[in-house]
Amino acid sequence: MKKGVATTFQIAAVFIGTIVGAGLASGQEIRQFFTEYGYKGFFGILICCLIYIIIGYMIICISIKYKLKSYNELINLVLRPKFFAKFTEGITTLFLISGAAIILAGSGSLMHQYFGVSKWVGIFVMAIISLLILLRDTKGLIEVNSFIVPSLIVVLLTLFSLYIFFYKDIVSWNYIKTVPMYKNNWLVSSLLYSGFNILGCSGVLVPLSSEMKNKKSLFLGIVLGAITLTALSIIINFLLLVNIPYIFKYEIPLLYIANRFGNVIQMMLLCIIWLEMFSTEVSDIYSVGKAMTQIFNISYKRAVFLVILIALPISQIGFVKLISVIYPAFGVISLIFMLECVYFYFKECRRT
Repeated sequence: MKKGVATTFQIAAVFIGTIVGAGLASGQEIRQFFTEYGYKGFFGILICCLIYIIIGYMIICISIKYKLKSYNELINLVLRPKFFAKFTEGITTLFLISGAAIILAGSGSLMHQYFGVSKWVGIFVMAIISLLILLRDTKGLIEVNSFIVPSLIVVLLTLFSLYIFFYKDIVSWNYIKTVPMYKNNWLVSSLLYSGFNILGCSGVLVPLSSEMKNKKSLFLGIVLGAITLTALSIIINFLLLVNIPYIFKYEIPLLYIANRFGNVIQMMLLCIIWLEMFSTEVSDIYSVGKAMTQIFNISYKRAVFLVILIALPISQIGFVKLISVIYPAFGVISLIFMLECVYFYFKECRRT
């Protein structure tokens, strides 16, 4: 009983840690995908929660039944025709590796900006610590998220509580409804966001399903993770909405909000952002490493070492052109992937 509960919490932590990343922890992703749609952004967040639970459950069912070990096996099983599956596999791998490279670059920039050290110090610190965790395989992935995710929850709840205490006059649904909308297609935005995350998260869900094989604990972990992630997203979205239009001036919107509560809260948030960068780095490299063991028939440890070696030089390249091609393609593919997962689940997996 205790082991099942512990497993559920571990899966939830990995699920949250894989999706959150620095973009969500800083408030930037929530601003772009939900806050700019006014109060309707909250409906989009709730839709994401449902998609995470439904598609996440289908992924673990398919993975367990067909004994899949990595996202590339899932993609090649679910998607048709074969050339499209291979294309999706390639784009997903590029997306994960470029994400890992961007995080390395971001770590370097963050340490250079706030501590005045060389960017390479931040890059190598992130790379070395990531490698040490990754060499512990799935156990390392679970351990790091079991620490980082509770820390994230504590910091965000502290910031939210302080804001409610000091600014309780504007904490109301009536006020939220008066906040202007800057965009209208909130449903498309929420579908794209959930698709991005669920396809990227499949790189972690598939190997976890293969190793744990406990469908109930896996499903409960996804449900708990999705609900907790939704609650955190709602808190962030609320904090951003009540600070429009000032948040549009900052790359880290939540840091603008945290600044008014002193240096301690600001440093706590900065630490969480770095830790979330770290958790995403570990998840991305773990996902690609598991795929490489299947594609090239090499050991997992050698695979993660190679991924980090590839990501290091890429972290020094300008990403504008790369992201402008890969990210939109990944967004469209992620929607197709979700539809194909539903189709495959009901036609092949559930039927037999």
